[in-house]
Amino acid sequence: MSEEKLTVPEEARRMDQSRKKKKTARAALSFIILGVLLAALVFASINIGSLQVSFGELIRGLFVERIENVAAIYDLRFPRIVISLFAGAAVAVAGVLFQAVLKNPLADPGIIGISSGASFMAVLVTAFLPALYFFTPLFAFGGGVLAFFLVYSLSWKGGLSPLRIILTGVAVSAMFSGLSDALNSMTGGNSSGVASIVEGNITQKTWEDVQTLLPYVIVGLVLAVLFSKMCNLMTLEDKTARGLGVNVNLMRILISLVAVLLASISTAVAGAVSFLGLIVPHMGRILVGSDHRALVPFSMLAGAFTFLLADTIGRTVAAPYEVSASIIMSVIGGPFFIILLRRSKKYAA
Repeated sequence: MSEEKLTVPEEARRMDQSRKKKKTARAALSFIILGVLLAALVFASINIGSLQVSFGELIRGLFVERIENVAAIYDLRFPRIVISLFAGAAVAVAGVLFQAVLKNPLADPGIIGISSGASFMAVLVTAFLPALYFFTPLFAFGGGVLAFFLVYSLSWKGGLSPLRIILTGVAVSAMFSGLSDALNSMTGGNSSGVASIVEGNITQKTWEDVQTLLPYVIVGLVLAVLFSKMCNLMTLEDKTARGLGVNVNLMRILISLVAVLLASISTAVAGAVSFLGLIVPHMGRILVGSDHRALVPFSMLAGAFTFLLADTIGRTVAAPYEVSASIIMSVIGGPFFIILLRRSKKYAA
């Protein structure tokens, strides 16, 4: 009898170790497969259009000698591919951080109004202060902070209710979207300027836009990785986190600012993209689990893949015309959001 009692904990420990090994193996396999798919998608996106090059020509044209087709692709397609990759990664990681901070699995920069606030400030600068265009990301960050402050403060009533966050976010998003559309109408709907931000159009983006986006996004992604362990603690009850010695309010503010930075900067350059920060984190939790130390890096890759896939589909589905990647994401993300809402008993009630 005593031997049986001794073997039960040992068997449970072995089963737990076995489950952990399987989860680790599945997560590693998911990273590898996603990395291969992303590389294949980048090469496919490079070759979709009237100009096509082989992999050997591409490498030669980029690093060895000048090849006309490669030079044209480098100037025309590479900027939008790079912007798609980094903007997608930024929005996806912002979604992960918002969901951790707000304890709401339905939080998304587009749904809760952050993207709309950032878009409005970017549109305002582009339309009326073109001399400050270089500082558009900083103004967009300010707009994102303002939107987050409105959502957070208006949703607080003795605590944060996921339902109040969503409803308040929808209202704030509608307000800023209406203001952005009004400014777009006032400027005559110039698609190379204001409308490109409102509509999420990255067709005419150049290497200057890449240079504007990259520094901010890289800093934000590095900070997100550094805060990933703290995000695990933020998903706990506030009392539990405080018992572990965490300054909950300070960490919530810092992580929120990183999330707002990522969402705002990507919005300033690539436009407002809804549902990307909702879909990718849920895919990540299914494949690599809820540990943010794995979820944040995976969301970077998955966000880059998803946004580039949406942009590539938009370029080909109605060729020679183009459909904005933000429209593709809205068409896909709307039903996805409804399914999540219906499957969650907590929010369905």
